[in-house]
Amino acid sequence: MRLEGKVALITGAASGVEEDLMGFGGAAARLFAQEGAKVVLTDIKEEMGERTAIQIRENGGEALFLRHDVTSEQNWIEVVASTVSNYGKLDILVNNAGTSAPATVEETTVEAWDEQMDVHAKGAFLGTKQAIPEMRKVGGGSIINISSISGLVGSPSSAAYHAAKGAIRLFTKAAAIQYAKENIRVNSVHPGYAHTPLTSYSYDNEPGRRDWLERIPLGRLGNAYDIAYGILYLASDESSFVTGAELVIDGGTTAQ
Repeated sequence: MRLEGKVALITGAASGVEEDLMGFGGAAARLFAQEGAKVVLTDIKEEMGERTAIQIRENGGEALFLRHDVTSEQNWIEVVASTVSNYGKLDILVNNAGTSAPATVEETTVEAWDEQMDVHAKGAFLGTKQAIPEMRKVGGGSIINISSISGLVGSPSSAAYHAAKGAIRLFTKAAAIQYAKENIRVNSVHPGYAHTPLTSYSYDNEPGRRDWLERIPLGRLGNAYDIAYGILYLASDESSFVTGAELVIDGGTTAQ
């Protein structure tokens, strides 16, 4: 029970339905509940989010789903208030919501650029801003921002996605320094190539899959639980001396 007595809010957590392909947020929600946390799952995918929350409850966990647009400050205020209203406090925030935009610099539209910065960078900023006052009330907390190896290195495509994930990386370090004295820890997670609903278009065809596998020293794609266990570590008190850090979970890809 590594999170016993804690309350966690996880964005982009709808994709956690058993026997379906899971996303990082959905897998993390299931793990958190198994480890004793009360979990608030948020997403714009309402039907799937409700199914995930119901399954967590059926398995003995405590979970609530809320519809949530992470680019809206007012929506953030409402979601955090609902979390505290239902469960009394907020100990853990996982800023996981995200989208993709595979396009080079010249192919990227202003609209696509703005969307990536809004969902990833602005979403993490707004969530952190609203979570800090509640964490202060309970003497500290853990904020985990899901970046990517695309926030560390470049690639032949996805210019806006890289920029947004890189923004999360440095925003995390700034927040970590600013709130360390209040025992509010802020860390980033950097997944590598992992098979999730967001990436299935790249990995579900065999020729494309082989190309990706050649880039990974461990020889396999990651899965949602590979990343979720890292998120769980940063959420737990086991990482009480960890803040401003980058947890890279990529099968060795960026070590090359």
